[in-house]
Amino acid sequence: MEYIKSRVRDIIDFPTKGIVFKDLTTVFKDPRALHIIGWDLSQLYRDKGVTKVVGIESRGFIGGSILAFELGAGFVPARKPGKLPADTIRQEYAKEYGTDVIEIHRDAIGPDDIVVLHDDVLATGGTMAAAYKLVKSLNPKKIYINFIIELSALNGRAALPNDAEVSSLIVY
Repeated sequence: MEYIKSRVRDIIDFPTKGIVFKDLTTVFKDPRALHIIGWDLSQLYRDKGVTKVVGIESRGFIGGSILAFELGAGFVPARKPGKLPADTIRQEYAKEYGTDVIEIHRDAIGPDDIVVLHDDVLATGGTMAAAYKLVKSLNPKKIYINFIIELSALNGRAALPNDAEVSSLIVY
C-alpha cells in the first residue's frame, strides 16, 4: 500500500477552508496503482459470494466497477437525485460540509444478493450510512462496506452500522 499512498495527492482547503482532500485521481491515472487497487480490493471478497457491487457517485464508480469486474459481479450505481432513469428509492443524509440525497434503482438489489458497498474515501461516514440504509431496505442476504482510504481522525466508522463488515485498504 505504500506505492498507493505515494500516489495520493493532498489538496489543501478543498472543497472548503480547513479540509485536506485526499485526491485519488493521481492514483487512478497510474496503471500500476489501479491494478494494485483492483487486486487488493478483490482479494477481500473473493470467497464471499458477492453478486453486486454498489459504487457511490462519483469516484466510487471507479473502484466499484473494477471490484465488480474482478469478482464477476454486477455493478449498481448509487447516484445523486435525477440521474437514474427508472424507479428509484432515496435517502437524505448529512455530510462533512452540508446535506445531500442519494438514490439507487428500486430493482437493483434482490433478496439473493450479497453486496459490497464501495466508495473511495471514508470521512464522516454520512454518504455510506445513507447508501447502506438504501441497500438494506431491499433485503439482500449480506452487505459489506469498503473504502480505498479511511480518514480515521474523522471517526466515520461510528456512523456505519454495527452489523456490516467494514474494510479500508489505507488508513490515515
